[in-house]
Amino acid sequence: MPLLDDRLIPVFDEVITRNPGETEFHQAVREVLESLGPVVAKHPQYADAEVIRRLCEPERQIIFRVPWTDDAGRVQLNRGFRVEFSSALGPYKGGLRFHPSVYLGIVKFLGFEQIFKNSLTGLPIGGAKGGSDFDPKGRSDAEVMRFCQSFMTELYRHLGEHTDVPAGDIGVGGRELGYLFGQYKRITNRYESGVLTGKGLSWGGSQVRTEATGYGTVFFVQEMLAATGESFDGLRVVVSGSGNVAIHAIEKLHELGARVVACSDSGGYVVDDAGIDLDLLKEIKNEQRGRVSDYAERRAGARYVAGGSVWQVPCDIALPCATQNELNGTDAKALVENGCRIVAEGANMPTMPEAIRFLRDAGVRFAPGKAVNAGGVATSALEMQQNASRDSWTFEHTQERLADIMRSIHDRTLETADEYGVPGDYVAGANIAGFTRVADATLALGLI
Repeated sequence: MPLLDDRLIPVFDEVITRNPGETEFHQAVREVLESLGPVVAKHPQYADAEVIRRLCEPERQIIFRVPWTDDAGRVQLNRGFRVEFSSALGPYKGGLRFHPSVYLGIVKFLGFEQIFKNSLTGLPIGGAKGGSDFDPKGRSDAEVMRFCQSFMTELYRHLGEHTDVPAGDIGVGGRELGYLFGQYKRITNRYESGVLTGKGLSWGGSQVRTEATGYGTVFFVQEMLAATGESFDGLRVVVSGSGNVAIHAIEKLHELGARVVACSDSGGYVVDDAGIDLDLLKEIKNEQRGRVSDYAERRAGARYVAGGSVWQVPCDIALPCATQNELNGTDAKALVENGCRIVAEGANMPTMPEAIRFLRDAGVRFAPGKAVNAGGVATSALEMQQNASRDSWTFEHTQERLADIMRSIHDRTLETADEYGVPGDYVAGANIAGFTRVADATLALGLI
């Protein structure tokens, strides 16, 4: 492991002690702290005021039970979470994840990352995350509705357009957000559109929000290529996942001239050297809720590999867009051996620490999720702007705003890396740029 600055070792030790067993949270904190040595050397006031230590402790952690009845009338029980990490820059902002893997450590790692991601956008939003160990897969619409209503009946008291504004994440799409917003409206007797983002276009949503994380990921990589005088033309790209982020990343990659040759789901991966047929993939995943194995059965020339690793497929650019810790050291070695030049995280913390070190040591340009996939929350903030002004923007205008924000994040990341003596280091640049903005605001507001 890279060494921590001596002034930061007690901070990390305290995180481990105060949050036992929360391995994903420990990983996220360490990854940021490893970048902050040059910062505390140049600006010792950050260490002296213990602002780093304060940012590692959430302002508020909410855990609650969620009872609901299934279609057979049986009582089911899940656990709900909302970790409100930092409101120094604005109201808490971050998604809700419904997945069996969700526990406090997952929510805290996501919320901690969200602080710096939201800071990088330059928009006035704080950091939070939430969710439940509820699994919407295989549940009827009526069951999902009853769960969402029970979840919101507890959570609503902590939300508000100037307080805490959730959005969707894994397992929380338009259906779930509709049920959540409907229950919030019913309980509060207020049509407070800005309390949730990712809403449907007919009831306060924003154009491009559905596409934003995937599109934003590609816009960021486009800037990485432009920085060395390159473009997407003719490049082979591998994308992990086949959900919302992956599908819209593939869509924008094809539009910009790249050829996406592989994608995956939890069962395995599909390789299509002619380029993924996006219409077919959307039909299978969005309409039929099928698997990528179905794609291979219906697409001539495509082949499906059960299990295994999509990172074995040769490519110029790899975009992990599925879930945390999906790309390990062995995968990183395969990518390097097959000529991969850029890895950019469309998901949250999908690359394991040993894989990041291997890629960077091998000269692969690596960009972290807090910078690369910030387009989703940036467009959520644009949705909040539209809700506040009772306005609605065109797709083209919103996409242009998104592209501008991603360009700004990219440029700020590289400029910050240069300023702190680590030129070209996207990880350090993103961590330092995100940290300094929120740290300055925290100090300005006093002991919060």
